[in-house]
This record gives sequence, C-alpha cells and structure tokens, in this order.
Amino acid sequence: MRSDGAGPPVEPRPDEPQGAFVERRTYRRRRLMDAARLLPILGALLLAVPLLWPNPDPYPAPDSHGGMPLSSAIAYIFVVWGGLIFASFLFGLAVQRWAGHWTKGASGEEGRK
Repeated sequence: MRSDGAGPPVEPRPDEPQGAFVERRTYRRRRLMDAARLLPILGALLLAVPLLWPNPDPYPAPDSHGGMPLSSAIAYIFVVWGGLIFASFLFGLAVQRWAGHWTKGASGEEGRK
C-alpha cells in the first residue's frame, strides 16, 4: 500500500454511485492532508497583510486618516498566530480521530491485550 493510503481498487457497493473512483475514507484522508499542507501558506499570507497597511503619519492633517497604528498591527499578528495554533490543534484532533480508521485500530488494541 502506498503512503497516501491508496490501495487496490475497491469494488463499489450497490448504494454508492458508479462514478466513485476511490474509497470514501481515502478521499477524506487526502483532503485532510491537502488542507494541512495549505495551512502554512495561509498563515504566511495572513501574517503578511500588515505589510500592506499604510504607515501612520506622525503629524496627520485634520480630517485625514493617519494610517494603521502599530498596536493594531501587533494585535492582528497575535490573533492570527493564535488562530493558526488553534487550527493546527484541530488538524491534530482530526488526524488522531482518523488514525484509528487508517490503521484499523491495530496499534491501540495490541498494547492492551
């Protein structure tokens, strides 16, 4: 079996549509892996957003927007950082939940017997 979990083709069950090419668990596992691979790219893009904000003007003219203050940029970076940690935690939980399905629970049950 390949490392991505794609094994030999499985005969479709009567209740599944005929267009299904891979097993449902394999499909979901691949999508979870794809989303986990995109998380660092999303994080880098979100952390780069403050670079696009205008610098605050130390002497703004009346009735003009003076730019984004540094305190707001730092708060944004910490919120994004916390969100990335939380998203990584959720991916960890999802992988832990699916690990029993991927290995068919062999590693956890052998240790208890």
